[in-house]
Amino acid sequence: MKNILNVLCVFISVFVLSQTKAVKKITIKNVAKTSIKKGDGTVKTNPDLVTINKELPVLIPKKKDGKFGYVNQKGKFIIQPEYHIAVFFYEDCNLLNSPNEKVRKFGTKNYATVEKDMISYRIDHTGKRVYQFKDSDFGKCKFEEYKQQLFQAYVLNGFYGVIEKSKFVNEADYRQFQIYPQYQYLYIMEGDDVSNPMIVVSNNDKFGVIDVHNNIIIPFEYSNIKRNFSWKLGKMFEVTKDGKEYYYIDAHNKTY
Repeated sequence: MKNILNVLCVFISVFVLSQTKAVKKITIKNVAKTSIKKGDGTVKTNPDLVTINKELPVLIPKKKDGKFGYVNQKGKFIIQPEYHIAVFFYEDCNLLNSPNEKVRKFGTKNYATVEKDMISYRIDHTGKRVYQFKDSDFGKCKFEEYKQQLFQAYVLNGFYGVIEKSKFVNEADYRQFQIYPQYQYLYIMEGDDVSNPMIVVSNNDKFGVIDVHNNIIIPFEYSNIKRNFSWKLGKMFEVTKDGKEYYYIDAHNKTY
């Protein structure tokens, strides 16, 4: 019995000693593997991409010397003008649904479409051309459900006004008009807020913008305001005073 206890004690001592050595080896090995380099995980941001107005894009197309580039909200050129066409940073549904999975990321709103020398590209916020359009990459757009517009233009005696379609019945009753016909021209801009759309109107041969309550948003001082997707995509209007040079303004009539 005594011999058995002696053997057992020796076995336990050897076992504990072997485990201790194993733990020491593993600990040293792990320390070497888990060394951390300074600066890992830091995210660099571009200080020029300032946000003064949260409703506006951080980069806005602007024309200079016949070519387009992009300025920030302070009006500073971030992407120098070199393009024949430059649009807002926005989704491209053809690329988002591309059969080529590798190019789908270029269809997100982090990129903008530009054109130079008859070639179209997608660029990032630094101005780098990250993708050149190819017909084979185009997919089919999945259109969102159409938002039924509440208001529409109405012409009476040669003048334009606004009606709410669901309520309007009799043009002889002036109370049924949202805005009684009084303008030379009127166009309801497409936007996300169908209850309060922006409306381009003309009065005394000058263009401005009103809301559905006939409040003046943009004064009547422009020779033309484009009826495009600038309001929907960028909450901005593309305007001109001389009929030649167009530029963007926001809803406060600030020029960019």
